[in-house]
Amino acid sequence: MITLNLPFPPSVNHYWRYTNGKVLVSHRGRQYREAVKLVCLKIKSPLEGPLKVHLRAFPPDQRRRDLDNLNKAILDAMQAGGVYHDDSQIADLRIVRANTEKPGWIQAEITPLEIAYAK
Repeated sequence: MITLNLPFPPSVNHYWRYTNGKVLVSHRGRQYREAVKLVCLKIKSPLEGPLKVHLRAFPPDQRRRDLDNLNKAILDAMQAGGVYHDDSQIADLRIVRANTEKPGWIQAEITPLEIAYAK
């Protein structure tokens, strides 16, 4: 199992930008990916096969947030950081809201699964 303490991601509205009819990762989104990559430097090689990912979200404040909106930025950033080859490897994904803690962070536990899954 790999445990990573990641920065809290930007909201979906700040992660994506629509420019000239294209959907792009915003400047803030790219900064988030780079911050996650720095945390992932300790990963020697990407995990193989199906994975279980358990995320604990420690939001920075009491604002209302949809947990399901956090997943995409976190999972894409961990892929860019070399934790796994592709987030399609994730066969079991769970996210839990934890206590509010400034500046906000995500605890990610990634575990290889011993199951076969359809490709």
